[in-house]
Amino acid sequence: MLYLIYSAGLRVSEVVNLKVGDIDSDRMLIHIRQGKGRKDRYNVLSKAALDVLRIYARIEKPKDWLFPGGNENTHLTERSVQKVFNNACKIAGISKKATVHTLRYSFATHLLESGTDLRYIQELLGHRSSKTTEIYTHVTKANLSKIKSPLDSIMKK
Repeated sequence: MLYLIYSAGLRVSEVVNLKVGDIDSDRMLIHIRQGKGRKDRYNVLSKAALDVLRIYARIEKPKDWLFPGGNENTHLTERSVQKVFNNACKIAGISKKATVHTLRYSFATHLLESGTDLRYIQELLGHRSSKTTEIYTHVTKANLSKIKSPLDSIMKK
């Protein structure tokens, strides 16, 4: 679950609502059905996440829901995912305050830092407004140091 959340920037509600058929390994896409705002969208499927999902599927053999709940015909709850995340943080020795949403935020930030256009990030996150996506455009000193002045580019010619 955590691999999928980070690797595709999913909301907790989106990951718990995934069905086995929503994973398209041929096209390397995840079909998000009825995300926030009741919108369907496709998102990237990471090869690393797919590899972990295949191991998980061999062991757990999910039938309908990708992450089934305790009761038949139900999916895992959002609270259960939060507990899994908190436990993973403890095991990893992470003491900094973090939530499952931190993985989604990190996904967007890392895409932005690697040069992905904000409009693509907006689409992947399922944001209706670019203003919502712009919260990920915070400036870091590391990013500022990578920017080269246009004058330097001109003068090299």
